[in-house]
Amino acid sequence: MTARIERLVTSGTFSLDGGTWEVDNNVWLVGDDQEVLVIDAAHDAEAIAAAVGDRRLVAIVCTHAHDDHVGAAPALADRTGAPVLLHPADLPLWRLTHPDRTPDGDLADGQVLSVAGTELTVLHTPGHAPGAVCLHAPELDTVFTGDTLFAGGPGATGRSFSDFPTIIDSITDNLLKLPPETVVRTGHGDTSTIGAEAPHRAEWIARGH
Repeated sequence: MTARIERLVTSGTFSLDGGTWEVDNNVWLVGDDQEVLVIDAAHDAEAIAAAVGDRRLVAIVCTHAHDDHVGAAPALADRTGAPVLLHPADLPLWRLTHPDRTPDGDLADGQVLSVAGTELTVLHTPGHAPGAVCLHAPELDTVFTGDTLFAGGPGATGRSFSDFPTIIDSITDNLLKLPPETVVRTGHGDTSTIGAEAPHRAEWIARGH
């Protein structure tokens, strides 16, 4: 029996480069009735802990270290004892939000995380942030893309620590090669599929998204 996917939407703010914006974030839970993995502990540790319930929290995986994606990670870790995992290239961003607390472990390209008998492979996809990662779960026909790929195109690259050509390369090399039926589960907003997004790559480049 494979794991199931649950989505929790939490609300708060995103702050960087002197600006602050109201945002709704997708928090993804992957697991079964016994154990679960959380992808992006956004805004509300209490709400996320309630969604986890009495299941064992295997890990808190950060797709990147913008404050709206990692704000609740330490509090959730303290409540549950689960490790916070982050790609080390995003430590400078992490320290902007949590200067006195470091992640508990590193994420690396090709690393495999397991929960409820299901494997998720870490794909390092820099561009939106230097340490941005996606998690590919072939058994679930899903890739969790954080803010790297949305329904409609790449994540934003107009702020510090981001780069447009890099995110295009990351999406091209790591995501668009996945099976077209793969569901794209994003950090904000609606889901999509690789098949729906792949034909628009040239448009993204032309408009410099």
